Amino acid sequence: MPAIEFRSLTKQFGSTKALSDVSFQVEYGEVFGLLGPNGAGKSTTINILLDFVRRTSGGVTVLGYDPEIDPRSVRERLGVLPEASGFYKRDTALDHLRFAIAMKRADDEPHELLDRVNLSDAATRPVGEFSNGMRQRLRLAIALVDSPDLLILDEPLGGLDPDGARILREIVRQESDRGAAILFSSHIMEQVEAICDRIGIMNAGELIAVDRVDALLAQTNASATLILSVEHVPEESVMQLTEIEGIEHVTARNGTLRLTYTDSRAKAAAITRLDALDVTITDITTGGTSLEQIFMTLATGSSA
Repeated sequence: MPAIEFRSLTKQFGSTKALSDVSFQVEYGEVFGLLGPNGAGKSTTINILLDFVRRTSGGVTVLGYDPEIDPRSVRERLGVLPEASGFYKRDTALDHLRFAIAMKRADDEPHELLDRVNLSDAATRPVGEFSNGMRQRLRLAIALVDSPDLLILDEPLGGLDPDGARILREIVRQESDRGAAILFSSHIMEQVEAICDRIGIMNAGELIAVDRVDALLAQTNASATLILSVEHVPEESVMQLTEIEGIEHVTARNGTLRLTYTDSRAKAAAITRLDALDVTITDITTGGTSLEQIFMTLATGSSA
């Protein structure tokens, strides 16, 4: 049984159809990216999963349960990093985590969670003094409480600096390797392309494609290039990157690594390899055909 299954999901708000016949699955151990511009239907899909919004028609199964019938059984086994959430400005990061642990009746050690998101040094600081990126990392720590079977990450890259984005990538892979299912919603297509195993592309409430990035590239007869801006390029990095299956060619010049690939899974492997070499990635973009260009092709029948 998949961790998430949507079957012909439809949601109507008055005369506006927010979702139309949306169907897809997310397996345990999979990182699934739900992509599309603002207003595409991503948040409505997640809100139905969380039973914040009731579907008009169709079926939804989350962790073996229908969230409308048994929402508590779903919520007990998932962690959520919402697009936005408030904090008590005078309370510390430790205070917030201890509260989240108590609410889940879990036995996590809050200091270990703060260490995972690199907030140990700020454990006793009021959250009102935190930057946006630090607050986003605290949200991630709260989502990890009680080792959830399903992680919902809604626009998790907002406010994160390059180091914060690296931490997020590492944690996503660690949780996936543990067997958790991860639903990753974002409009930042280039970043998600480097993290997700499969993606679903949404537009105007419809799911217009579901597949691995390399399969979507093949559908659009496209090649792909990943461009990484880095603080430094170790001599051994080019050789190590070319050894990764699916990477055809690597060049390094003026703090930029340019990789051409045939398998989308090679992108995450390349970033993991660079992280292991202590290479700080300051930006991720795509050349050739990007996800955004694939989106334009699939949505309008024209190239970007």
